[in-house]
Amino acid sequence: MDAPPEGYRRNVGICLINSSKKIFAASRLDIPDSWQMPQGGIDENEDPKVAALRELKEETGVSSAEVLAEVPYWLTYDFPPEVREKLKHQWGGDWKGQAQKWFLLKFTGKEEEINLLGDKSEKPEFGEWKWMSPEQILERVSIQYFDVLISNSFEYLNCLQAVDFKKPVYKEVFTVFTPHLQ
Repeated sequence: MDAPPEGYRRNVGICLINSSKKIFAASRLDIPDSWQMPQGGIDENEDPKVAALRELKEETGVSSAEVLAEVPYWLTYDFPPEVREKLKHQWGGDWKGQAQKWFLLKFTGKEEEINLLGDKSEKPEFGEWKWMSPEQILERVSIQYFDVLISNSFEYLNCLQAVDFKKPVYKEVFTVFTPHLQ
């Protein structure tokens, strides 16, 4: 497997589909009205496919899933400056953005298995979830407000801007996985 570009945090993205070929998306607790597919960091020396299954379980409680496909290359996005600054303090590293390996997984369980408290190994990230079409997800990735924690203070800055830096990656993921989504 090729290496991700320098300066980007290694990450996996999970496109989880149900039997109707709808995609799992969830609303973020920290960014109002922002929806995304599960994703998360790859641990040191961890295989990306293993990381995808681990992240899915940590964030959604789902372990009943099988890997159908993988984007055969790394997809990257850059963080807007406000996000980069916030994450520098949160993650302890100054990353330009994320380099992601994306996996298409088929949900093989029952919906009762989905638990946004996850496996309780991490702080919950999501408030609600839905099965959506690719178009619905792309509509909900763009948001109008983004709260940024100003370093070393407890003030929040409300940035009135569209934060849709993940949208090009999502479009590419849906393009690669199109044969499985029809």
